Amino acid sequence: MLLSLNWLREFVPFTGTDEELADRLTMLGLEVEEVSHPFAHLENVVVGHVLECDKHPEADKLSVCSVDVGEDEPLPIVCGAPNVAKGQKVAVAKVGAELPGGFKIKKAKLRGQVSKGMICAEDEIGLGDSHAGIMVLDEALAVGTPLVDALNLDTTVFDLGITPNRGDCLSMLGIAREVAMAYGLPLTLPECALEEVAESAADQLTIQIDDPALCPLYQGRILKGVQVGPAPAWMRYRLIAVGMRPINNIVDVTNYLLMELGHPLHAFDRAKLAGDTIRVRAAEDGTAFTTLDDEKRDLLGSDLLICDAEKPVALAGVMGGANSEVSDATTDVVLECAVFDPPTVRKTARRLALHSESSFRFERGVDQGNARFVADRAASLMAQLSGAQVLSGVAVAEPTPWENRTLRFRPARCNSLLGVDLDAEFCRTTFEGLGCSVDASNPEDWTVVAPSHRHDLEREVDLYEEAARVYGMDRIEAVLPRVSKSLDGLALADRRYAFTMQLKHWARGVGLNEAVNYSFVGHEDLDFFNLPQDNRVPVMNPLSEEQNVMRTALAPGLLQNVRTNVGHGSARLRLFEVAKVFWADAESETTATEPTRLGMLVYGRRERERWPWPEEENAAYADIKGMVEHLLQHLELPGAQYRLKDGHPYLAPCVEVVLDDEVIGEMGRIKPEIADTYNARREVWIAELDADALQEWHEGVLPGFSPLAKFPPIKRDITFIAPETLTAGAVVDAVRGVQEPLLEDVVLVDCYQPEDAETHNLTVRLTYRHADRTLKDKEVEKRHSKVVKKVLDALPVHV
Repeated sequence: MLLSLNWLREFVPFTGTDEELADRLTMLGLEVEEVSHPFAHLENVVVGHVLECDKHPEADKLSVCSVDVGEDEPLPIVCGAPNVAKGQKVAVAKVGAELPGGFKIKKAKLRGQVSKGMICAEDEIGLGDSHAGIMVLDEALAVGTPLVDALNLDTTVFDLGITPNRGDCLSMLGIAREVAMAYGLPLTLPECALEEVAESAADQLTIQIDDPALCPLYQGRILKGVQVGPAPAWMRYRLIAVGMRPINNIVDVTNYLLMELGHPLHAFDRAKLAGDTIRVRAAEDGTAFTTLDDEKRDLLGSDLLICDAEKPVALAGVMGGANSEVSDATTDVVLECAVFDPPTVRKTARRLALHSESSFRFERGVDQGNARFVADRAASLMAQLSGAQVLSGVAVAEPTPWENRTLRFRPARCNSLLGVDLDAEFCRTTFEGLGCSVDASNPEDWTVVAPSHRHDLEREVDLYEEAARVYGMDRIEAVLPRVSKSLDGLALADRRYAFTMQLKHWARGVGLNEAVNYSFVGHEDLDFFNLPQDNRVPVMNPLSEEQNVMRTALAPGLLQNVRTNVGHGSARLRLFEVAKVFWADAESETTATEPTRLGMLVYGRRERERWPWPEEENAAYADIKGMVEHLLQHLELPGAQYRLKDGHPYLAPCVEVVLDDEVIGEMGRIKPEIADTYNARREVWIAELDADALQEWHEGVLPGFSPLAKFPPIKRDITFIAPETLTAGAVVDAVRGVQEPLLEDVVLVDCYQPEDAETHNLTVRLTYRHADRTLKDKEVEKRHSKVVKKVLDALPVHV
C-alpha cells in the first residue's frame, strides 16, 4: 500500500515529521517498508517564463528561446516543440538535472546556438505519456518556483506492509483513521457535492443477484452526457505518485476512489450493456471470457460473473471485460459499486493469475456500510470532470444487509491477559477512535459495536489486541508465561509434522543421509523418466528452463544427487528424502494436489570402507527391500505383500508394496539407460512410498499389550531343500500356517545356493514357548515333528 503524505494531510492535520509518522505507523502494526520520493528527479526543474521565441536560423523545426527561470539572466534554450511561444509559463530542466531514463541536462550547442537547459514535455519528466508538445503551465505560477511545489506534487510516499486482516488500511481513509486515532486528531472526509437530475436510475437499470452469499450488495449509478478525455493534472499526478497509470477521466476517478476510500469501482459503457440489466451469477464451466487486458480466460463454475441481459461483461471483483470498457466514444456510463465474497474473488484471481488492485481489496473485504458514499463521491467527481448528468438515486440490490458485530469487553480480563494495567478511559478512547461505539454502563462488562470497515474485529480477544497495539507492544514487558501441559494438548499437535520427523529419525537411524532438493524440475527431466504429462503443474515464471515444472516424483531429484556425488568421487550412497510432489488436479482449490512422499536410494558398495577390506559386493534388491520391510516393522505395519509390476516408466524390475490391497509405494532398479545418463557406474535401487498413506495406516494401529514371558524358549532349526522357484517367504508362511499353539516365532536364518544345483537350502528357526510353564524337550520334539511333517506335505520340499 503506497501512502502519499500530502494526500493523507487532506484527511488529518498531521504536522509532525515523516520519520515520526513512519515510526508510529510501524508500531501500530502498519510497517513502513520503504520511504520514496516519486518526483525526486524534478529537483532541478522549475517554472520558467518564455521571454522571447524566435526561429532557429539553421533549422526550420527548432526555436531559440530566452527563458526567465528566476536567476540573474535569462537562459538561452533551443526547443523543438511546435507549441512553444512567447509569454508561456513552462517547465524548465536546468543544467545538471537528471530526468527519467538517466538523461542528464548539459550545456550544449545545437546547430550553432547555445542551449542551457530544456523546456520539457510531460513524458520527458515522468508526468504523463504525452509528447505532442511542451507543458504549458498556469500563468499565475511564480517564475523560478520548483515544479514540485508549483504543481503541489506528492513529495513523500510510504510503502506500507499491510497484514491480510487489515483490509481497511488499504486506502488513504483507512490510514487516516489510524493516524487520527493515534494522535487524537480530527478526521475530515472528502466532500461529495453531488447534483442529480430528475430521472431515476432505479427505473432504467434492473439488478439481479442469483446467490446472495456471493454478492451481498450491488448498486449502480447512471451518468449521461459523459465526455471522455484526460483527467485533470492534479488527479493524474497523484495517481502516478501512488503507482497507477492515468487512462481517462472516467477510469481515473474509479482508481482515485480505490486509493482514497479503499472500495473498488468499475465503469461500464452503458451502450454496450444489453437490456439495461445487470445480473450477478456464477459462470458455467468452460465459459470463455476476454478481460480488459485482451486475454481470453477459460472460466469455471466457481467464478463469479457480472452479466447484462445477453453476455458476461466483467469478472466480478477481478477485472472488467473488453466488451464493455469505457472508450473515447462513450457517452453514458453505468458505475458499479458492489461487495463480493472474498474467498470467491481470491480463488478466481489466484487460479487465473490475474491479481489486480481491485481483487487485492475484495479478497480482504471492503466496507459495505460505506458503499453508498463511495458511489456518490465517484459520481460527483465524474460529473465534475466530464460534464455528465447524474441520474437520481441508485439501482440497488442488497439481499444481505450489513449488520455491525456486537462484542463484549471486560477490562479486568484484558489487563490479566496482556499483563499490563490499562486505564479504562484509555480503552474507551481507543475503541471510539477506531470507529467503535462503546457502552460502558456496566464498568466490568462493556458492550462494543465494531464498525463496518473493521472485518477483523470478531471476538473479545480482538479488542484486547487493539488495546495492546495502540498502547504499544514495545511497552509491554516480556515475561515468560507459565506453561502447563495436559493430555488434551496431544489433540492439538501437528500430526503431519510429527510423523515426518518420525520418518526422518528412522531413516537417519538406519544409516541414510537426507537429501533436500528443489521442487522445481524441467519438463525434459520428467520426459526422460517417461513420466506422464497430463498431471504436471507448469511454473508460469520459471527461474530457468531446467526448472519450469513442479516435480511429480522424487526420483529425478535423487538421481541428480547420484550424479553430483559420483562426480565428487563417492562410490557408496545411502539417501532418503521426505518431500511433497505436485500433481495437477482441476478439482482442487489450488488446481494441484501435494502428497508427501518418502524416497530411499541405495547405490554402490554394500559395505562401508574399513579394514580389513570388505568383499567387492554392490547393493541389490535385498538392500532396498530390507529397508522397506524395516520401516514397515518400525511403523508396526506387518503383513505387507510385494508383487511385480510390468511397464513402470523408469523402474525395471518394479515391485509394488501393498497393504491390504492398497498400493502404498514402489521399489526397484532404475533402468540402466536412465542410470547411465546420471553417470551411475553401478545399479541404482530406489523406493518411493506414499508417506500420507503410511501415516494413516500407522495412526490406525491400535496398541496392544502382552505380558513379558516368564519362562525360557526352546528353539529348533530346520533346513528345507526347496526348488529355486519356491521363495523363502512361501516356506516361512507355510510354517506359520500350521497354527501350532506353542510356536511363538518363525525366522529365516540362512539361505544357501549349492553350485550347479536347481535347489536352494533354506534354514528356518522355530521358537517354542509356553506362557505358564517350562517346556520339556520331549514335548517340543513331538510338536516340532508335526510342524515339519505338515510343511513337507504342503510344499515340494524335503529335509
